[in-house]
Amino acid sequence: MTRLSTAAALAALLIAPAGALLVAPSGALAEDWSPAEPVTIIVPWSAGGSTDTVTRVIAKELTDAIGQNFVIVNQPGASGSVGTRSVWEAPHDGMTMAAGAAADLGAYPVFGSLDATIADWRLYLDVANPAMISVPADSEWEDFGAFLEALTTAESPMTVSSGGLSSATAITMQALEKVADVKYRQIVYEGGNPAVISTVAGETDFTAQNATEQVDMVRAGRLRPLAVVASSPLELAGYGSVPAITDWLPEIATAPNYFGIFVPADAPKEVLDTMDKVWAEKIANSEALKTFAAERAALFAPSYGEEAHKAAMPFLSINAWQQFNSGAAPNEPTQFGIPKPE
Repeated sequence: MTRLSTAAALAALLIAPAGALLVAPSGALAEDWSPAEPVTIIVPWSAGGSTDTVTRVIAKELTDAIGQNFVIVNQPGASGSVGTRSVWEAPHDGMTMAAGAAADLGAYPVFGSLDATIADWRLYLDVANPAMISVPADSEWEDFGAFLEALTTAESPMTVSSGGLSSATAITMQALEKVADVKYRQIVYEGGNPAVISTVAGETDFTAQNATEQVDMVRAGRLRPLAVVASSPLELAGYGSVPAITDWLPEIATAPNYFGIFVPADAPKEVLDTMDKVWAEKIANSEALKTFAAERAALFAPSYGEEAHKAAMPFLSINAWQQFNSGAAPNEPTQFGIPKPE
């Protein structure tokens, strides 16, 4: 299968009561799978985070393509594993799907929080999100160099807000530990959005959540981005350029963190075939998703099946092995088909 092409323009995001999103169908492609009831997509994080926001765009696209409502239910807990477990334990009939980051999905068995491995799911990726290190707008730190010096010389650990044990912050800080003697204390929240808000409010010294979760606060002048965790700068519309962390730490591990929809790989063939076709024909040409990516500091990167698995593996590998080597996760990743990072 091949990496899918790009497109552009944003669909409206409709937030329904009680943490659910119901998108009404408008027109449908002729597909083999025609579910008779609404399909549930479980977002295992709180509303407003990186998984939640992009999944609302995808839900609208799936609804239009398949002709049935796709309902988003937010079910946070245990760094995303609670909601993902709900999907795995539901009937594998295509009526309950998961959303999230592929790196989290692959790390759950390493943590021992879910038996299903990455190979047990069929991946439908939509965007890739880089992490970004930011401080409150009134912080004393103006650039990452000065901040890094403080992070390594502070008498007491600095506090960093985190969306969970396998969140962008957790992965970034473990990568930093490998290349610098940083001193920090991680404060864990139920998802990226509340983690970012804590830094804006001054509850924590900084955050390293995904750029897409921070972009509104950056544009509003509430956060100051110091570095993007990537090997090239990030251009933020309405703000400017955020320098790459490799300008200061060239040896730090970086790779894109891919997000998407996950369906149990043993779901009926007609379900998977339909999803494949929708991804190739609808998501590949999604103006809504392209504009979402541009506005939310994400990379438009749809792929599915084997190609999606290959795309997700580099960051998944970094995450899983950092968690294992740090002692945060008890199970060696090779047991679950996750190679060591190159």
